[in-house]
Amino acid sequence: MNGAAGDVHAAIDVGTNSLHLAVARVSSSGGLEILCRDKEVVRLGSGSGDMRLLTAEAIDRGIEALKGLVKTAASYGADVRAVATSAVREAENRRDFLDRAAAEAGVEVEVISGAEEARLIHLGVVQALSVYDRQVLLADLGGGSTELLIGRGPEPLAARSVKLGHVRLTERFFPGGVAAAGGVEECRAYVRSFLTPVVHDLAPLGYDLAVGSSGTIATIAQMASHLRRGRADRWLNNVSFSREELAEVTAAVLAAPTPGERRSLGGLDERRVDVITAGVLLLEGVFESFEVSQMTVSGYALREGVLLDGVDAGGNGDAFWHLSDIRRESVLRIAESYEEERPHVQQVTELALQLFDALAALHRFGLYERDLLEAAGMLHNVGRFISRGAHHKHSYYVIRSSDRLLGFTEREVELIALVARYQRKALPRLSHAEFAALNVADRARVQMLAGILRIAIALDRTRSGAVESLRARVGETLTIRCVTAPAADATVELYTANQRSELLAAATGLPVRVAATSPAPIPTTEVMENP
Repeated sequence: MNGAAGDVHAAIDVGTNSLHLAVARVSSSGGLEILCRDKEVVRLGSGSGDMRLLTAEAIDRGIEALKGLVKTAASYGADVRAVATSAVREAENRRDFLDRAAAEAGVEVEVISGAEEARLIHLGVVQALSVYDRQVLLADLGGGSTELLIGRGPEPLAARSVKLGHVRLTERFFPGGVAAAGGVEECRAYVRSFLTPVVHDLAPLGYDLAVGSSGTIATIAQMASHLRRGRADRWLNNVSFSREELAEVTAAVLAAPTPGERRSLGGLDERRVDVITAGVLLLEGVFESFEVSQMTVSGYALREGVLLDGVDAGGNGDAFWHLSDIRRESVLRIAESYEEERPHVQQVTELALQLFDALAALHRFGLYERDLLEAAGMLHNVGRFISRGAHHKHSYYVIRSSDRLLGFTEREVELIALVARYQRKALPRLSHAEFAALNVADRARVQMLAGILRIAIALDRTRSGAVESLRARVGETLTIRCVTAPAADATVELYTANQRSELLAAATGLPVRVAATSPAPIPTTEVMENP
């Protein structure tokens, strides 16, 4: 792999339970634009409780899955790096699998150590979440092993790999997926015995945030959401759940001792009904051992870390510069994919941010809301990709259904989508189900930010850049003064902005007037309170 912009790479994670594929293009900033993900559940480590041997049937399943994933990667013109973890790492007959992978699937599978696995998972996590400058406890619960790491920035401070996994534990304590009471307590004691020395090594380093990156943890988060709200979260990246919610999920799982009974549990993937008991008990042990109160889910893990590691193979670290601002990076990627009028969108977003800053003393919002406005500004036009008619509604659905807005919570994505939704036409009202579902504070955010965005869009109505900057004066009237470009005619912009000021007026409680001023050197943002 190399890090040239436009290159397409693929990574395959050959795990104990599943094989995962991720295909990505290197962006101009050195980051990754995910093009495709795929997964095949093969239970490569199944049938060997001690993981010493891969069965012939498991190898057959693994090779067939690998061939399919390599074919998918080839359809994108991607080169492939494949890594194998616990099941292959521990198998005495791993050479049988590796040789067949090379001969039949055409890929050399690299067997990585537990420590290297943890390092690569951590790279994926810091790309998916805004945690680059925070000390993180990372837990990745696989089928055959669990990786635990304390890290800050792109490098781990300490990592441990333990032979605890949901497949391994299921075969040892819950044959056939059936959970007897004695097996539950034995499993808990067994997990604690393995985690105790790991806690001794890692806990003294401390952490600010606990992050989970595996399919098991994502499933538990889905189940917690279903218990809490009656439905599972569509948006998994950056979703959090508490120790109390984990306890509720665990209780629900233990109350259903057979796989058949577990099929009725909300949020539980059908493919995990036999191994989820081991999964929740293993995560329960991590929470208790490390005194975790809350865990955040990362949508990226080993395969994304492998990709990023390949992009930065030169060792200069350039691929990581964007990780401290992954939210803006992901917004720009989506805008680049959908947006045909990039200069207009950039101009609108800049004017919106200027107006937001100019009204700071009035709305009293901070960087949190400013980030939401910037994202909505950059994405407000993406609905035109579907249709120019009612494109504001299409923009809502494009933003809401995207899985590429990294670093944002599901709630934040909803707010961004609603601000884009109310850029034009109908004002926000309680008869709109999505707006009515917000709490009072978030309704106020949407009204203010959408009101600002409406003015900014109007001020580039002719796409000519006629308005260069603006300032605001707050008195009995909110007056927005626009500095126009030399010789520019901003008549259409000013008329449209005044016509579309109703939402901002409602949000501020003041009548709004938009006018031009001379292009003299003045601050771009100014608020003067009414004496």
